Amino acid sequence: MELAAFVDLTPWHRFGFIAANAAILDAVKGYSSVHVVDLSLTHCMQIPTLIDSMATKLIINKEQRPPLLKLTVVLAESPPPPLLGVSYEELGLKLVSFATTRNVAMEFRIIYSSYSEGLSSLIEQLRLDPLVSNEALVVNCHMMLHYIPHETLSSSRSFFLKELRDLNPTMVTLIEEDADFTSSNFISRLRSLFNYMWIPYDTADTFLTCGSEQRQWYEADIGWRIDNVVAKEGAERVERLEPKSRWFKRMREAEFTGVEFGEAVWREVKTMLEEHAGGWGMKRDVDENDEVERFVLTWKGHSVVFASAWVVPMNRVDGCSYMEA
Repeated sequence: MELAAFVDLTPWHRFGFIAANAAILDAVKGYSSVHVVDLSLTHCMQIPTLIDSMATKLIINKEQRPPLLKLTVVLAESPPPPLLGVSYEELGLKLVSFATTRNVAMEFRIIYSSYSEGLSSLIEQLRLDPLVSNEALVVNCHMMLHYIPHETLSSSRSFFLKELRDLNPTMVTLIEEDADFTSSNFISRLRSLFNYMWIPYDTADTFLTCGSEQRQWYEADIGWRIDNVVAKEGAERVERLEPKSRWFKRMREAEFTGVEFGEAVWREVKTMLEEHAGGWGMKRDVDENDEVERFVLTWKGHSVVFASAWVVPMNRVDGCSYMEA
C-alpha cells in the first residue's frame, strides 16, 4: 500500500496539511524565494498541494513566476512508521519533477540529523546557510517534534524551539496529536494511551474492511505506537506526545506569537471532512494565555489533532491576525 493512499484514508494528516499550507501561503506572499524545512511524519506528502497552491495563488499576473521553493528534509536513523518505501533521493527527484510541471522552480536538500539529539545538526546547518535577499524561512512541524526528548519543560524540545526562534523564521507551523504520553508512571501513561488510542481503532471500523490490506497496514502503525508506549523505556520510548497546552507554553517561552487561521481555512477543512465518515468534526480552540484561535480535529467530539501557526513578533503576516502572548 502506497503512503499517499494511507495518508488519504482519514483526515488525521490532511487536516494539518490544509491548515499549515494556508498559513504558509499567507506568510510568504511577496517573497521571491521560500525555504521550507519539512519536519513531517508523512515524508513530504503535504508538499505537492503546497506546490500547486504556490503556482496559482502567489502570482499576480501571467508574466510573473511563482517564488523559488527550497525544500529541506531531515533523514533520521530508524524513523517511526509510516515508512516511505523509496529513498529520499528518489522522493526529491519526483517532487522537483512535479514542481516543474507547475512552473515552480524547486531545490531539494537532505540533512542527516537526529531527533534524539534535538536536531542539533539541522539547526547548525540552517545557521550556516547564506542569507538570501527576500527569502522566507518556513519550518513545518507535522507530528515529529514529540520525538525530541522532553523530560521537563526545560528539555531538548524547549531548547530546540529557542534555537529555532534565533533563526528568525517567517513562519513555524506546529501540528501535533493532542494527548499526553510523557508520564514516567506506567499506570498513568497506560490510562492516557487507552483514552486516546481507541480513536484510530474506532475510526477504522467506519472505512476499512476487517482483514483487508489497508486495515492491516493501518493497524500495524497503531500497534507499533502502542508497543512503544507500553513496552519500551528510556531512549527506546520515543512516542512521547504532549497536549497542546504544554506545546503552546513551550512556544510562548521561546518567544513565538500565535497566528489565527482565517474563515477560508475553516471552510476548506470542513469541506475536506465531508469526504470522510460522519464522526469527524472540527472545533475552534482559544488558548486562555494568548486568546489566539486554533483548530482542533475531533472524532465523536474527542480532540485528536491540533493545528497552530506561529511567528516571531517582528514578522508581520499579511492576511492573518495575531496577538502578543
